[in-house]
Amino acid sequence: MTEKSKRGFASMDKDRQREIARQGGQSVPSEKRSFSKNAELASQAGSKGGSSVDPKNRVFSRDPMLAAAAGRKGGEASHRRDRENLGEG
Repeated sequence: MTEKSKRGFASMDKDRQREIARQGGQSVPSEKRSFSKNAELASQAGSKGGSSVDPKNRVFSRDPMLAAAAGRKGGEASHRRDRENLGEG
């Protein structure tokens, strides 16, 4: 039997992990969160990110059904996690 490591994020108890994760969301003041204040800037950044991918590798733009399925899967996972956190599992 291998001894479990006592180091790292994964070895911490869940409450300590949540405490640390919560701090990440608070690290930037809301007035400095550019994308939340400027939808146009967010749109431009998203477009720029997509254009950095070689057109041959843009799978979702060539297959909208695949993109839709991926979106549904992400949404389902997110909602499932919400239910589990509320104890409705």
